[in-house]
Amino acid sequence: MAQNNLKGLVIVESPTKVKKIGGFLSKDYKVMACVGHVRDLPANSTEVPADVKKESWASLGVNVDKDFEPLYVVPKAKKKVIKDLKDAAKNAAELIIATDEDREGESIGWHLVEILNPKVPVKRMVFSEITKEAIQEAIQNPREINQNLVNAQETRRVLDRLFGYTLSPLLWKKVARGLSAGRVQSVATRLLVLRELERMAFKSGQYWDLKAELATEKDERFTAKLNKLKGTKVASGKDFDESTGKLKKDAKVLLLSEEDAVSLRDKIVGQPWVVSKIEERKQTRKPYAPFTTSSLQQESNRKLGFTARQTMQIAQGLYENGHITYMRTDSTNLSKEALSATRKRVEEKYGKEYLSPEPRQFTKKSKGAQEAHEAIRPAGGEMKTSEELGLSGPGHKLYSLIWKRTMATQMAEAKLRFQTVTISVDDAEFRAVGKRVDFPGFFRAYVEGVDDPEAALDDQEENLPHLEEKQSVDCKDLESLVHETKPPARYTEATLVKGLEEDGIGRPSTYASIIGTIQDRGYVVKVGTQLVPTFTAIAVNQLLERNFSRLVDFSFTAEMEKYLDDIASGDRDRLQYLQDFYSGAEGLAEQVKTKEASIDARETCTLKLAGLDTDIRVGRYGPFFEKEEAGEKITASIPPNIAPADLDNDMIEKLLYEKKQGPTSLGEHPETSLPVYVLRGPFGPYVQMGDVTEENKKPKRTSIPKNREPESVDMEIAIALLGLPKKLGEHPETGKVVNAAIGRYGPYVTHNGVFKSLGKDYDVLTVDLDTAVELLKQAKSRATATPIKELGKHPDDEQLVAIYDGRYGPYVKHGKINATIPKGYEIDQVSLEEAVQWVNDKAAQKGGKKKVAKKKKAAKKKRKKE
Repeated sequence: MAQNNLKGLVIVESPTKVKKIGGFLSKDYKVMACVGHVRDLPANSTEVPADVKKESWASLGVNVDKDFEPLYVVPKAKKKVIKDLKDAAKNAAELIIATDEDREGESIGWHLVEILNPKVPVKRMVFSEITKEAIQEAIQNPREINQNLVNAQETRRVLDRLFGYTLSPLLWKKVARGLSAGRVQSVATRLLVLRELERMAFKSGQYWDLKAELATEKDERFTAKLNKLKGTKVASGKDFDESTGKLKKDAKVLLLSEEDAVSLRDKIVGQPWVVSKIEERKQTRKPYAPFTTSSLQQESNRKLGFTARQTMQIAQGLYENGHITYMRTDSTNLSKEALSATRKRVEEKYGKEYLSPEPRQFTKKSKGAQEAHEAIRPAGGEMKTSEELGLSGPGHKLYSLIWKRTMATQMAEAKLRFQTVTISVDDAEFRAVGKRVDFPGFFRAYVEGVDDPEAALDDQEENLPHLEEKQSVDCKDLESLVHETKPPARYTEATLVKGLEEDGIGRPSTYASIIGTIQDRGYVVKVGTQLVPTFTAIAVNQLLERNFSRLVDFSFTAEMEKYLDDIASGDRDRLQYLQDFYSGAEGLAEQVKTKEASIDARETCTLKLAGLDTDIRVGRYGPFFEKEEAGEKITASIPPNIAPADLDNDMIEKLLYEKKQGPTSLGEHPETSLPVYVLRGPFGPYVQMGDVTEENKKPKRTSIPKNREPESVDMEIAIALLGLPKKLGEHPETGKVVNAAIGRYGPYVTHNGVFKSLGKDYDVLTVDLDTAVELLKQAKSRATATPIKELGKHPDDEQLVAIYDGRYGPYVKHGKINATIPKGYEIDQVSLEEAVQWVNDKAAQKGGKKKVAKKKKAAKKKRKKE
């Protein structure tokens, strides 16, 4: 059929979907990708049209004087995409919008129709999985674009712009340039800051108890802990007040000291031990609901160590390739077809006894649940395993998690038996607790992870031997143990996502980008799995709490989400809400204008923290403190590796002492005759060869590794550090050099583009070639890293242009050129044309820098000659 007789032009968001969906439709249809958003509010002043640049609202990109009308612009990189779509639309009998089924997808579809202005009928097709059956059903049952969903999404976009662009400039003036405020971002940061402040205010309590190793006549061993003494319960961690470190006023318990515990141990160790009471209770556990966006992010973080961003990127790929249903959903519902297919697979794989008696559905009562259709599950009606699909790597891991969780939903309940045994000795009572899985049920397929690293998983058994009342047991060992109460745990990505969802803050589909943003802005540092707020975050939160408390109030933010949900259902008006939020005496604009002059920048950036005798200041170059001694002010920077709640008065005194000491001279370098010093900077201690002079502005410097105290560094060690990088030898397989060095993130070994951190277990000065070779085997080569997504070939040299996942997030790579993906772009939104533009711009920048460097070098040579 000729192209100008196309039955329909189908527009999807991602190029990956084009081939997949096109394969399910007849040749009467042409499938094209708009590659994400086709227009948006101006990203910067250069995108603002000349005819509105002088308007008072131009910097906002929203006409607040005309019903909050958004100023939409088509980015330069999208102009060719739009032209191609317009040309194709001319040859089609109808335009079919097939963007994602959520509000954002609905909004993108509406923008497409607005820009393309088609002269043919427009239809909207929606689907939650990319399978032949789902696509053909969707195209046969189209609907119109839902304007209520569009209004909700556009209101959200305008609201976020008004919030960010009105408050962020204030943060620049009062705290530091480059900071930002966000409707959900600032509240998420507040959650982390409040937890850190709780840790600072926390006072640890100490208590003692006894643990006995007991044995039956058959020498079956089990452990029991002291529970009561003279009929009174012995104190445990939950009986302490976190703010005082002492017992709660209403705690009716006995607090044992070390002396008490040791005395009791000596008294009872040789006395008769008798089982005085046995209690049993049975319990059934129901399967967990199938995955939503939020629960998937939490579990993949707990079980697989994936960040929220990684999870969504991998899930996007699985969805676009037809392996799972749509991954942005609040629903726990499973379709009839999915229920039937899952139950059939359970019976085949696990047996009929593991199948639930009836199909099991789940209902979710979440705050502001979006108009989702189905939970995240394997796509199609066969429920194939990852191995059957031929998946590998991260995709295999995440799909397997989804598959197992889905299977578990239709499996029988697990049956557990708990046993509590009381053992009496003299006037003390010990307690032993056992757990047995009588029938694993759905545990065969899936057991949910836990956030507490010390907590046991549901299916872990703790068996006790067969015991009877009045039975004597032998005490094989009895030890007195001391315990310290622990501060509340910092948030991980999993617990932060859980907390945000429980409070109704933001949308689960945006959590990945929010967590990324608060790290990019310097509000949070990820240490292991912990999200640690910085001193800057505390200062910003202090400003917002003191002056705009409503904007970072959890209930207020949740109400905003509910209002947006009401707009989506057609029950509320967008204009009235935006006017109430931004305009008038109580509106955001007037509040910022009124309070700006009264906000003292120095006071905002001065932190009075619990437990510290010295105020912390947040300055241009990071956090520091100052102290007056003998009429002289001494300031010292706080190293970036010290978390706010970990800073104490002893640490402050040490940092001040080191600052007063100044550089430690080790003598002259034997080869260069230059002085060698040990110094301390904002990023920690380091050694330096030579003084800073006009001719030598950057003397040779090397960081001192964390496994060495600066005081232990002598001339021999300093010379070795200054000699880095150090050649360890040639790699036995390639013959290429293996080096050891210290970089921005600490000591490492490297070979042929492969880098491996030495961590705490190895010394950069003593590591040998064999050890380095073994460590490098564990590393992943940057040169051979697998791209997240291949975009196509560069038009100039036919080399691959692809997206990779880097330490600071996703980036585009072409040859040796790496270009950061601009903020606001999702992986599936990036087109080849945009990526080519970014790498070309980066290459031009590098070329420009080289030219400037050459000119400077030439000018320097000329001055020397003169």
